[in-house]
Amino acid sequence: MPELPEVEALKDFLTEHVVGHEIVRVLPVAISVLKTYDPPVTAVEGHEVSAVHRYGKFLDLETDAGLHLVTHLARAGWLQWKDRLPDGLPRPGKGPLALRVALETGEGFDLTEAGTQKRLAVYVVHDPQQVPGVARLGPDPLAADFDEPRLAGLLAGERRQLKGALRDQSLLAGVGNAYSDEILHAAKMSPFKLAASLTPQEIHTLHEALRTTLTEAVERSRGLAAGRLKAEKKSGLRVHGRTGEPCPVCGDTIREVSFSDSSLQYCPTCQTGGKPLADRRLSRLLK
Repeated sequence: MPELPEVEALKDFLTEHVVGHEIVRVLPVAISVLKTYDPPVTAVEGHEVSAVHRYGKFLDLETDAGLHLVTHLARAGWLQWKDRLPDGLPRPGKGPLALRVALETGEGFDLTEAGTQKRLAVYVVHDPQQVPGVARLGPDPLAADFDEPRLAGLLAGERRQLKGALRDQSLLAGVGNAYSDEILHAAKMSPFKLAASLTPQEIHTLHEALRTTLTEAVERSRGLAAGRLKAEKKSGLRVHGRTGEPCPVCGDTIREVSFSDSSLQYCPTCQTGGKPLADRRLSRLLK
């Protein structure tokens, strides 16, 4: 799933490539991708893109008509830039293509989604706050005013485990499964630690890990073409998706806890005092 760093990089890429250009055609190939119908998606046609914004994991193309084309790539969605779009109309039901946006230059991009769970979403609204997912977002962890007291206030009284709290978009915008693993590894904290139990020193450590991990990921992705962002994300991850590999900090074996639809990775030596965590799917301790 694209998370804050990748969506931030896509925002920068699109700012360079689409701002000042006219949208001449929007072609929804999978009708399920459209989550709003008034205004219709075609209402942005004939208008220039005036700015590109990011809200958490949402991308927003603002037009000079005051309309916003807002996209959430969900779990398996992606944006594929085309220096030259194919001639002719795309055929529905053929491949992962969900929606195509064409510019007056002949360039444009495709929104694609792999797999059978179709969750990629596109909205056309007058105000991004009309998108329910945007309206409920918590603060952005890279915002200038996201300081330690603000993080402490968010976690105060929060009875969930840190892993779940960090992934909650209404608590903190933009962090998903992969970067929550990376942040907790950098902070040397167990994903099962209760969020409300953090001391002032641990708040300081977590805040620093949040900002540093996400900032470094954004910097690695900055300037890359859209098609290279997935590979950059994977190569930059230290623990997520690396079950069985040695921890790059201490050399211990990276472990995994599996759930019904996801998994987390962690280093026992760095994060849990050497103790393996209970695998909730198998309801037993990893040995």
